[in-house]
Amino acid sequence: MKYCIRKAQKSDVNALLALIQELARFEKAPDAVSITAKELERDGFGSTPLFECFVAEVEDKIVGMALFYPRYSTWEGPTYHLEDLIVEESMKQKGIGTALYQAFISYAHAKGVQRIEWVVLDWNSPAIEFYQKSGARLLTDWHLVQMDRPAMQRYIDSIKS
Repeated sequence: MKYCIRKAQKSDVNALLALIQELARFEKAPDAVSITAKELERDGFGSTPLFECFVAEVEDKIVGMALFYPRYSTWEGPTYHLEDLIVEESMKQKGIGTALYQAFISYAHAKGVQRIEWVVLDWNSPAIEFYQKSGARLLTDWHLVQMDRPAMQRYIDSIKS
């Protein structure tokens, strides 16, 4: 099977959104995606892009993506965070995910970042094994911490009193 890896374009946003929704179903959170194609277009392809993305195409159809954005480490300097590496279920085990992963790492290295990072669900053992075999370290002494918009508002309200 022939596939092509390339940088995403504005015209790809509907395909990107479909892949994001497929990932949400895989991660057992099918209703968690609230972003729209219009927001993806604005955020990734507007005047100040917030992310970059590689896509995988098979016969002119996007079947995978690696979406990432810059971060900064006060200890090491520039880094990239790989937000999502997604391949359509029907296209898995064909080398497409590996090709997207390689494209991301090569790009990050060429850009001079000091570190790349991402998160993986603890039950996704095939992904964990893949990452570890590639030389990535699984950090078990750190916890991911998040606060959604309603929680931010509650916190802001609580400090105003």
